Amino acid sequence: MIPLPLAFVLANVETGTEKEVLDSIKKISEVKAVHMVYGLYDIVAILESENLKKLRQIVTKEIRRLDNVRSTVTMIVIE
Repeated sequence: MIPLPLAFVLANVETGTEKEVLDSIKKISEVKAVHMVYGLYDIVAILESENLKKLRQIVTKEIRRLDNVRSTVTMIVIE
């Protein structure tokens, strides 16, 4: 069985909007887990999708376009 594409998305958000952005990311069905973290990034999300194209679309058209998201870094898991 071929594993589904998996990615970790690290997000920087406007100060004070972390909970709001986290709640918006949670609503995306392909998001399997999302957490607020301390350090260089504010939020870490784990995404799983049926293919890489869909995974890319979720990051670029849904997460990056959320209000108060300043930047993201996406790490796609390789097998």
